[in-house]
Amino acid sequence: MSTELPPKKSDSEALQILATEHWSLLATRSLTYQESLGRVNMFLAILSGAVIALALVAQADHFGAAFISIAIFMLAVVAVVGFFTVWRLISLNRDDYHWVAAMNRLRNAYFDLHPELEPHFLTSGHDDLEGVMQTMGIEPGGPSSSAGTVVHGLSTLPGMVSVIMAAVIGAIAGLVAAGFGAAPLAIVLVGIAGFVAALTALILWQRSDIRRGSAFAPRFPSSPKSPTSTS
Repeated sequence: MSTELPPKKSDSEALQILATEHWSLLATRSLTYQESLGRVNMFLAILSGAVIALALVAQADHFGAAFISIAIFMLAVVAVVGFFTVWRLISLNRDDYHWVAAMNRLRNAYFDLHPELEPHFLTSGHDDLEGVMQTMGIEPGGPSSSAGTVVHGLSTLPGMVSVIMAAVIGAIAGLVAAGFGAAPLAIVLVGIAGFVAALTALILWQRSDIRRGSAFAPRFPSSPKSPTSTS
């Protein structure tokens, strides 16, 4: 008595399954972008409302003690919202990295089924950092200098919100100094110091989170020595 093997799925069925998953990942990535923009818009709306409210208070109090107290409280609320906005944006960027890596894995399956099509693809079929950067249109090696890396980081959504949030923290520091009766020059210096310290801390936080977010073992690396995390 002979045993028959189950029929093997055709290439068309495999391609249909892969394409369905690919479209699902594209839709998920689109939702990630929408949430990122929504978070930024919410933060900017809160910041704009706080600035308008402080302008009205300043007209009534003429930048007196009441204005300083209210400004510190309102800007502290804005800073807290900014912190959680940056936190969520970093998480969404990490998710976006994973969606691109997942699509690269599917693209690798396309190449296995039809290797003759690989030269026609600009995007990568490798799910390591180098492959993901190629698919996203970013130079795999990144900027050639540390300054270039910082500038690139500040041009992203988390980076831009971090600059605004650092300015808010600097303003809070200056208001605190003004509340203690500091000289105008001291107020400016304290505000600048608060801005620089906050921005530096936010940049270091984002860089450390990116290292953790991209550090997973790829299944289809570009080469045996391909990096799995940012340097």
